[in-house]
Amino acid sequence: MAAPDEPELSQAQNEKLIHFQDLTGWESIDQCRRTLEQHNWNIEAAVQDRINEEEGVPRVFNPQPSRPLEVNTTDHRVYSYIVSRPQPRGLLGWSYYLIMLPFRFTYYTLLDIFRFALRFVRPNPRGRVTDPVGDVVSFIHSFEEKYGRSHPVFYQGAYSQALNDAKRELRYLLVYLHGDDHQDTDEFCRSTLCTEEVVTFVNTRMLFWACSTSKPEGYRVSQALRENTYPFLAMIMLKDRKMTVVGRLEGLIQPGDFVSQLTFIMDANETYLTSERLEREERSQTQALREQQDMAYRISLLADQEKDRKKREEEEQRRQEEEKVRQCVLAEERRRRTLEEEKERKSECLPPEPLADDPESVKIVFKLPNDTRVERRFLFGQSLTVIYDFLFSLKESPEKFQIVTNFPRRVLPCLPTEEQPNPPTLKEAGLSRSEVLFVQDLTDD
Repeated sequence: MAAPDEPELSQAQNEKLIHFQDLTGWESIDQCRRTLEQHNWNIEAAVQDRINEEEGVPRVFNPQPSRPLEVNTTDHRVYSYIVSRPQPRGLLGWSYYLIMLPFRFTYYTLLDIFRFALRFVRPNPRGRVTDPVGDVVSFIHSFEEKYGRSHPVFYQGAYSQALNDAKRELRYLLVYLHGDDHQDTDEFCRSTLCTEEVVTFVNTRMLFWACSTSKPEGYRVSQALRENTYPFLAMIMLKDRKMTVVGRLEGLIQPGDFVSQLTFIMDANETYLTSERLEREERSQTQALREQQDMAYRISLLADQEKDRKKREEEEQRRQEEEKVRQCVLAEERRRRTLEEEKERKSECLPPEPLADDPESVKIVFKLPNDTRVERRFLFGQSLTVIYDFLFSLKESPEKFQIVTNFPRRVLPCLPTEEQPNPPTLKEAGLSRSEVLFVQDLTDD
């Protein structure tokens, strides 16, 4: 089941892996394994994370923040509640206390000497935090094995993650440091922390993070909070924009006092959270208003840009149309000028008109499309092209035309073609000494 470069799984881990895959429905066994490893093979935490992710609520396990929050532990307004151990009562109590006093003193003295000497032999292994989440999850497992599952919901993540969640959600964070060797730890866990009254109060009012001081993560938090005795609890909240310790409970405390003291701390500091909530809401509204204004500005800007674009397109289209008209006018002027030059050239190239008494002359009367009559003499031996050039050189003549006889009606072939590159002469065309020819306009055809 494991990849070749990964360590082999135990039978229990394989069973958890298969069970987790069945619960989530994931096809990738590697994804299931990575998820379980992130939660130190705690199926409940992994499944809860999966459910939270689907429901869009904060996860039980969150990635480590890039920059851990600093906690203010020097606030002079911090509330401390220290419970001293009860003094012995009566003759029997004092007798037992005096008899056990030398043994107790010797035990704790030797234990302190041993711990002090051990520091010179090897460095404290708790000084290096390599797996903070693993430390917390390991403590939760050992706690449940010893005291059962009836306890406040532990935050399954590092201390820095709990701080970030408490700051983001504007909630109180109750930190419990578990002293394994302290004489009051067992009684506190059984008689106070795991009671229904405390469990209900903590689960409904705050986040709860706990770890043993024998773990590197718990030891690091212990060094930061500087507790004096155990059991130790610290109430942390966002105050004046800093995560601040606002309450400390030290010593063996009863469930009723536990709830009342925490309630007192919360009531005394609720104004700070309310103020922060109002500031966040105001900032959120300001940001939402700014986003709305930015959106309105972007929409207005886009509308203006669209108007400018359409205006530029219309101006460009109008300019193109004007340029097209101008080019057409220029082309028309060039065409007319070319036509006039061609007419002048044709007029200059025409042969002189023969005399009226010339026996080879032909008198032709032309009827133009505008009902104008033009008369001229030509020679029988001249080509029909001469007639065409004469009419073409006239200002009254259309640009394109053909010459038609009256009766019988026929079109004179005045221009050369592929079949007849040399047009016939007037005599070959069958014209007499006096003719009337019609000029037919072909400009619109």
